[in-house]
Amino acid sequence: MDKEYEELIVRSFFQKKIQDRIIFELTSPKKRVKALGRLAHNHDTILNSMYFESIPKNMVYAEGISTQLKKYGAKDSCYVMSLISEIDGSFMGLECAIEKVIWCGLPCLISCIPSKLLYFQAEQGSGPPERYILRKI
Repeated sequence: MDKEYEELIVRSFFQKKIQDRIIFELTSPKKRVKALGRLAHNHDTILNSMYFESIPKNMVYAEGISTQLKKYGAKDSCYVMSLISEIDGSFMGLECAIEKVIWCGLPCLISCIPSKLLYFQAEQGSGPPERYILRKI
Protein backbone atom coordinates (compact mmCIF):
# COMPACT_ATOMS: atom_id res chain seq x y z
CA MET A 1 0.00 0.00 0.00
CA ASP A 2 1.32 3.43 -0.96
CA LYS A 3 -0.14 5.90 1.56
CA GLU A 4 1.08 9.04 -0.24
CA TYR A 5 -0.30 7.86 -3.57
CA GLU A 6 -3.66 7.00 -2.00
CA GLU A 7 -3.87 10.36 -0.26
CA LEU A 8 -3.26 12.06 -3.61
CA ILE A 9 -6.11 10.04 -5.15
CA VAL A 10 -8.47 10.93 -2.29
CA ARG A 11 -7.55 14.64 -2.32
CA SER A 12 -8.03 14.74 -6.10
CA PHE A 13 -11.29 12.85 -6.60
CA PHE A 14 -13.23 12.55 -3.32
CA GLN A 15 -15.67 15.08 -1.85
CA LYS A 16 -13.83 17.47 0.47
CA LYS A 17 -16.12 16.82 3.45
CA ILE A 18 -15.13 13.14 3.63
CA GLN A 19 -11.48 13.21 2.51
CA ASP A 20 -9.86 13.20 5.96
CA ARG A 21 -12.09 10.36 7.17
CA ILE A 22 -11.38 8.23 4.09
CA ILE A 23 -7.62 8.83 4.37
CA PHE A 24 -7.73 7.79 8.04
CA GLU A 25 -9.72 4.65 7.24
CA LEU A 26 -7.48 3.67 4.32
CA THR A 27 -4.40 3.74 6.56
CA SER A 28 -5.99 1.53 9.21
CA PRO A 29 -5.88 -2.21 8.44
CA LYS A 30 -9.15 -2.70 10.35
CA LYS A 31 -10.97 0.21 8.69
CA ARG A 32 -9.60 -0.05 5.13
CA VAL A 33 -12.38 -2.43 4.07
CA LYS A 34 -14.94 0.03 5.44
CA ALA A 35 -13.45 2.90 3.43
CA LEU A 36 -13.51 0.91 0.19
CA GLY A 37 -16.91 -0.55 1.05
CA ARG A 38 -18.40 2.94 1.28
CA LEU A 39 -17.99 3.14 -2.49
CA ALA A 40 -20.34 0.19 -2.96
CA HIS A 41 -23.54 2.13 -2.37
CA ASN A 42 -22.63 5.78 -1.90
CA HIS A 43 -20.06 6.53 -4.59
CA ASP A 44 -22.14 9.42 -5.94
CA THR A 45 -21.85 11.24 -2.59
CA ILE A 46 -18.25 10.22 -1.85
CA LEU A 47 -16.56 10.78 -5.20
CA ASN A 48 -16.65 14.21 -6.80
CA SER A 49 -19.17 13.71 -9.62
CA MET A 50 -17.96 16.76 -11.52
CA TYR A 51 -15.18 14.51 -12.87
CA PHE A 52 -17.46 11.58 -13.84
CA GLU A 53 -17.53 10.39 -17.41
CA SER A 54 -19.81 7.36 -17.80
CA ILE A 55 -18.48 4.32 -19.57
CA PRO A 56 -21.13 2.86 -21.89
CA LYS A 57 -22.84 -0.25 -20.47
CA ASN A 58 -21.89 -2.19 -23.61
CA MET A 59 -18.16 -1.53 -23.04
CA VAL A 60 -17.64 -4.59 -20.86
CA TYR A 61 -14.17 -5.77 -21.82
CA ALA A 62 -10.88 -4.68 -20.28
CA GLU A 63 -9.34 -3.94 -23.67
CA GLY A 64 -11.99 -1.35 -24.58
CA ILE A 65 -11.80 0.39 -21.21
CA SER A 66 -7.98 0.44 -21.19
CA THR A 67 -7.98 1.81 -24.76
CA GLN A 68 -10.27 4.65 -23.66
CA LEU A 69 -8.06 5.39 -20.65
CA LYS A 70 -4.96 5.42 -22.86
CA LYS A 71 -6.63 7.99 -25.11
CA TYR A 72 -6.62 10.23 -22.03
CA GLY A 73 -2.94 9.60 -21.31
CA ALA A 74 -2.88 6.43 -19.20
CA LYS A 75 0.30 4.38 -19.36
CA ASP A 76 0.61 0.60 -19.14
CA SER A 77 0.83 0.53 -15.34
CA CYS A 78 -1.62 1.68 -12.67
CA TYR A 79 -2.32 1.63 -8.93
CA VAL A 80 -5.27 -0.39 -7.61
CA MET A 81 -7.49 0.16 -4.56
CA SER A 82 -9.99 -2.67 -4.27
CA LEU A 83 -11.87 -5.01 -1.96
CA ILE A 84 -10.03 -7.80 -3.81
CA SER A 85 -7.23 -8.26 -1.29
CA GLU A 86 -4.69 -9.84 -3.65
CA ILE A 87 -4.55 -6.71 -5.83
CA ASP A 88 -5.46 -4.00 -3.32
CA GLY A 89 -2.70 -1.45 -2.78
CA SER A 90 -0.58 -2.68 -5.66
CA PHE A 91 0.90 -1.37 -8.88
CA MET A 92 0.18 -3.59 -11.87
CA GLY A 93 -0.48 -3.58 -15.60
CA LEU A 94 -3.52 -1.50 -16.55
CA GLU A 95 -5.32 -4.06 -18.69
CA CYS A 96 -4.55 -6.85 -16.20
CA ALA A 97 -5.96 -4.74 -13.34
CA ILE A 98 -9.16 -3.98 -15.24
CA GLU A 99 -9.51 -7.64 -16.20
CA LYS A 100 -9.22 -8.68 -12.54
CA VAL A 101 -11.90 -6.26 -11.31
CA ILE A 102 -14.32 -6.08 -14.22
CA TRP A 103 -16.13 -9.34 -13.46
CA CYS A 104 -15.90 -9.39 -9.66
CA GLY A 105 -18.76 -6.98 -8.96
CA LEU A 106 -16.93 -5.18 -6.14
CA PRO A 107 -16.08 -1.47 -6.00
CA CYS A 108 -12.59 -0.53 -7.08
CA LEU A 109 -10.44 2.44 -8.04
CA ILE A 110 -7.68 2.16 -10.62
CA SER A 111 -5.42 5.18 -10.77
CA CYS A 112 -3.81 5.77 -14.15
CA ILE A 113 -2.36 9.24 -13.56
CA PRO A 114 -2.28 10.05 -9.80
CA SER A 115 -4.19 13.33 -9.65
CA LYS A 116 -5.60 13.38 -13.17
CA LEU A 117 -7.10 10.08 -14.35
CA LEU A 118 -8.95 7.32 -12.51
CA TYR A 119 -11.15 4.36 -13.42
CA PHE A 120 -13.94 3.61 -10.95
CA GLN A 121 -16.23 0.62 -10.88
CA ALA A 122 -19.17 0.51 -8.47
CA GLU A 123 -20.58 -2.60 -6.85
CA GLN A 124 -22.65 -4.72 -9.18
CA GLY A 125 -26.38 -4.79 -8.54
CA SER A 126 -28.56 -6.03 -11.35
CA GLY A 127 -26.89 -5.86 -14.73
CA PRO A 128 -23.38 -4.53 -15.19
CA PRO A 129 -21.96 -2.26 -12.48
CA GLU A 130 -21.74 1.47 -13.02
CA ARG A 131 -18.34 2.36 -14.44
CA TYR A 132 -16.78 5.78 -14.74
CA ILE A 133 -13.64 7.47 -15.86
CA LEU A 134 -12.82 10.33 -13.51
CA ARG A 135 -10.70 12.87 -15.32
CA LYS A 136 -9.30 16.28 -14.51
CA ILE A 137 -8.58 18.26 -17.64
